[in-house]
Amino acid sequence: MYVRQNDQRDMSPNRGAGVLKRQTIDSKDYRDAMARYAGHVQIATTMHEGVRRGVTVTAACSVSDNPGTLLVCLNHSNPHNALFTESGVFALNTLMSQHEHLAVAFSGRDHLTVEERFAEGEWDTITTGAPALVGAAAVFDCRLVDAKIVATHTVLIGEVTGLRTGPAGPALLYLDRGYHSV
Repeated sequence: MYVRQNDQRDMSPNRGAGVLKRQTIDSKDYRDAMARYAGHVQIATTMHEGVRRGVTVTAACSVSDNPGTLLVCLNHSNPHNALFTESGVFALNTLMSQHEHLAVAFSGRDHLTVEERFAEGEWDTITTGAPALVGAAAVFDCRLVDAKIVATHTVLIGEVTGLRTGPAGPALLYLDRGYHSV
């Protein structure tokens, strides 16, 4: 556990002993620890005024099943990610092991253009007009209901307006800074 000597802890009876009042962990230490956290790899997509955007993400999860709601976290330091809030819609495309090339393409690591990224897969739409990956394990098509900036990321909260499930098969996960299938 990485805790600095000068941590100020809240020892009040209502908070529990040892709860940190403020973040005192090093960002690198945090990233190293989160690298051990397996995450399902997904591509968040949107379309606004004829412009498409897609980003590889692992920070996404279900919020509620009634109504179907999920959240996705996007780094807001990339100005192109503003398209997600401007459009008011997004799709969360859950990848299977055979989609690793798409995860790499949409990660930005290879510096592909938007057109080159989308050319790597087959896309259609479900309800909102956001690009939906044909053959994805699941696609959750969402209407944006809220967006919050939290530290370095924008948290998008979307109500699912349409969905599609694909074939069963091995999921694509990201763990220890590499792709794996389960």
